[in-house]
Amino acid sequence: MSVTTPKGPQLAVLPAATGDDSSPKSQVLQPSGWPMPKGYANGMAAEGRLVVTGGVIGWDAQERLADGFVAQVRQALSNIAEILAEGGARPEHLVRLTWYVVDMDEYLANLKELGQIYRAIFGAHYPAMALVQVVRLVERAARVEIEATAVIPL
Repeated sequence: MSVTTPKGPQLAVLPAATGDDSSPKSQVLQPSGWPMPKGYANGMAAEGRLVVTGGVIGWDAQERLADGFVAQVRQALSNIAEILAEGGARPEHLVRLTWYVVDMDEYLANLKELGQIYRAIFGAHYPAMALVQVVRLVERAARVEIEATAVIPL
């Protein structure tokens, strides 16, 4: 039997946020030599109970959409935090977010404020994220839709 050495970058597995024994058992996956991403992780690994959301938009419990992109992001992230809590998860259990926006320029123009809103709701925990521009969302007035995946350690 022969053993081959993998080609390509080596992978660094970094522990996620540390804390007490109830802290998440997720790991940030950061290939060595890659620049550290800002505001997201390249990859995450975790073991535990999976909690996922559907596409969450920025409306309240009465299905009233917040006014404008930034307000809709704030509401969508707050909605995700509520759904996670319903499943027994906390923001630090997030391993993936997928954002769907109808206008990439609108997202890019508001990065600083979006970062502040994100940290106010989820703290400084940055899971793997993807950002996709779409033609439109099911709710015509929606500017953003976000899917979340969390893993609660067992």
